[in-house]
Amino acid sequence: MILRATTIISVRRDDSVAIAGDGQVSLGDTIAKANAVKVRRIENLGAGRRGVLTGFAGGAADAFALLERFETTLESTPTNLMKAAIELARQWRTDRALRRLEALLVVADATTTLMLSGQGDVIEPADGICGIGSGSTPALAAARALLAETEMDPTAICRKSLEIAADICVYTNQSITLETL
Repeated sequence: MILRATTIISVRRDDSVAIAGDGQVSLGDTIAKANAVKVRRIENLGAGRRGVLTGFAGGAADAFALLERFETTLESTPTNLMKAAIELARQWRTDRALRRLEALLVVADATTTLMLSGQGDVIEPADGICGIGSGSTPALAAARALLAETEMDPTAICRKSLEIAADICVYTNQSITLETL
């Protein structure tokens, strides 16, 4: 059975970044859960840090295992999100157990947004917008248009982008979780 779940969108504008995710988890053609939380904030990273936002798409157990590993990696390099992300991608690709995990992550701090995959990808979007999951294409298109054509803040853009995606993608709903730095 194919597991389809999640739309995650991250938008950066000026000194602010937001990540939002919908709450739908689908099992085949059935909505298994409508209010899952797939966006998290990691706090307590040392003086002067505003935290790190994370969002995941894919298998929940796999994503939580990766988020746990990411937090551990981040603790050893608390001031460098890129270095922590590269280390997690390296572990994900080379560790036999991690290699089997199927998920995508978006992570963001005050200055950097990254998408991480099990193929070893660490991608920093050129325009500050990143989307993953089933409804990411319409959410990404909406976010790009809203960023270019409005003065909306990242939180409002993320919310509106997910609402648009939910109107298009059957695997995305209007139960939205938002985090902002």
